[in-house]
Amino acid sequence: MAQLDALLEANREYAQHFTQGDLPGPPARRLAVLTCMDARLDPQAFLGLALGDAHVIRNAGGRASDDAIRSLVISSELLGTREFLVIHHTACGMQSFTNDDLRHRLRERYGADASGVDFLPFGDLAQSVRDDVRRILASPLFAPESVISGWIYDVRSGRLEQVVAPTPKATATA
Repeated sequence: MAQLDALLEANREYAQHFTQGDLPGPPARRLAVLTCMDARLDPQAFLGLALGDAHVIRNAGGRASDDAIRSLVISSELLGTREFLVIHHTACGMQSFTNDDLRHRLRERYGADASGVDFLPFGDLAQSVRDDVRRILASPLFAPESVISGWIYDVRSGRLEQVVAPTPKATATA
């Protein structure tokens, strides 16, 4: 509870000085970022984004899962997003296990059957970025003018390394 109390106090302080309640819902830069939930990543900071500039979708590994695709489609179709960055990162925990490892652990600890769950771990960091960019490009649910690129964020240096150059969806499906 002490954690929650501190968070609520921080929110009260934040709300007292909050002045951006009139920002529009669509992202000002027509940009969406799909990245990992890792606490060491601050995409707004390392991309120089302000509140309201972009949609940031985060999940374990920054993977283009069905739910991430759902969020990106809503961002695109209903809110005008046209540029998508897939950003994975070095020293990612998703490289430290396999589906079988985690399924076994859950079965042993909780008696839970997770056999139908793909946790989307990966071994090759750059390949995981290429796979996720490819999955978005292959989806028929994005406008042809959408542009998708793929990156690796280095948690030690704070730098981005390009893995997949910005690719217009129209050229990827042509």
